[in-house]
Amino acid sequence: MTCTLGIDIGTFESKGVLVDAKGRVIAEARHPHEMIVPRPGWAEHRADEDWWHDFVHITQSLLDRSGIDPNDIAAVAASAIGPCMLPVDASGRPLMNGVLYGVDTRATREIEDLTAQIGADTILDRCGNALTSQSVGPKILWLKRNHPEVFAETAKILTSTSYLTWRLTGEYVIDHYTAANFSPLYDVGTLDWTRDLAPGIVDLGKLPRLLWSTEIAGRVTARAARETGLAEGTPVTCGTIDAAAEAVSVGVRGAGDMMLMYGSTIFIIQLTESRVRDPRLWYAPWLFPGQHASMAGLATSGTLTHWFRDTFARDLPRGEAFVTLAREAAASPPGANGLLLLPYFSGERTPIHDPRAKGAFFGLNLTHDRGDMYRALIEGIAMGTAHVTETYAEAGAAPSRILAVGGGTKNPIWLQATSDFTGLPQIVCEKTLGASYGDAFLAAVAVGRAKPDDIGAWNPALRTVSADPAPVHARHYALFRKLYEQTKDIAAELDGGE
Repeated sequence: MTCTLGIDIGTFESKGVLVDAKGRVIAEARHPHEMIVPRPGWAEHRADEDWWHDFVHITQSLLDRSGIDPNDIAAVAASAIGPCMLPVDASGRPLMNGVLYGVDTRATREIEDLTAQIGADTILDRCGNALTSQSVGPKILWLKRNHPEVFAETAKILTSTSYLTWRLTGEYVIDHYTAANFSPLYDVGTLDWTRDLAPGIVDLGKLPRLLWSTEIAGRVTARAARETGLAEGTPVTCGTIDAAAEAVSVGVRGAGDMMLMYGSTIFIIQLTESRVRDPRLWYAPWLFPGQHASMAGLATSGTLTHWFRDTFARDLPRGEAFVTLAREAAASPPGANGLLLLPYFSGERTPIHDPRAKGAFFGLNLTHDRGDMYRALIEGIAMGTAHVTETYAEAGAAPSRILAVGGGTKNPIWLQATSDFTGLPQIVCEKTLGASYGDAFLAAVAVGRAKPDDIGAWNPALRTVSADPAPVHARHYALFRKLYEQTKDIAAELDGGE
């Protein structure tokens, strides 16, 4: 049986699937890991222990469970959290932990300095994005300024997917979609690296070779075959960021399609007819030439639910905690009995791009219980999501349909609250495996075993969550926006006092 392998490395968990030529799942596996937070505003992974070890473990598990002959795997595709910043030496050895995507806000000063040096309009025009905590360029500059000894030893700057592809093939590559997050080092007009905007950041020779996501980067080397159990010579795609593969997995394929990913963070991708130029949103060329994508993301979502469980539900068995918390939240009415939450526990990404924003429960009194607090948390994330979809509409890119995916789709309270606050229905597809399933599909496309439009047959729509907003939703959303505006100065003072 010929099949394709897709593996995704997430913030807290990695997943993998083997999929046959018709999109049927032959086997699936997952493996947990932790996000390292060495200090407030920092977020890291270990490249070998978290990224490569998970890839190897999952590949071996899938081969063992399925009984598939490795020679029957037509192609391999990987995705991972991103964009990340990982310096490696001349032998490809990581020189430090990988610095994660926009949840890591250590390069705030570098963002300000580069924006002042280059000019916000020039950056937006040339790079498609304002410089934010999602941008890799400022993080490279942070490394150069703060750890010159590491920077001097750096031969390449990789992202998470680039590191996996190198371990598999010996090739240093990155897809255009991911590279667009390396602002101000990537020019969306020329689809190439550029040094003229900020020549003082890094030599462009230290950046990976650019490819499209479904181009073949190389083939599994003898060493990688011994480590993973894959057959030597198996084609490996360039790969991409997990959110892009997740969007593919649920059928995002044409202008107006929006993916709403319920993961460690809420991440949104919408395909558009042309480039959306708005500093509140991110832009990138899509996975295929000639297509455009507009992105947004909250800083904490699933991460916030994990924090709540670990802080306020220690009495519950870990494996049952989220089910119990969801049941308690369902017993609290919409509006959580007057309780409001700002979900800015790691600052915030889109649309406010405020690394100094703070999280808060507001309105607490002695009548509130854990269910009220958890409902308020879910509704706070939903209101943050509504702020984003409202921004898309203001930018002239309101979605024509929303496809929901990710672990949060298993929480009906979260799904319904999101539709109620945004006022938009959401489609949930038959398979909600996420990015690893999208990877397996992209691997099939890469070797000619599927066409991009075939994903609709691979993963058809299952149900629609309709919006059912009540007056309390509009009232709380207005208060949510007002609360953030009124606490910005306090948040900045708290940040300055740390």
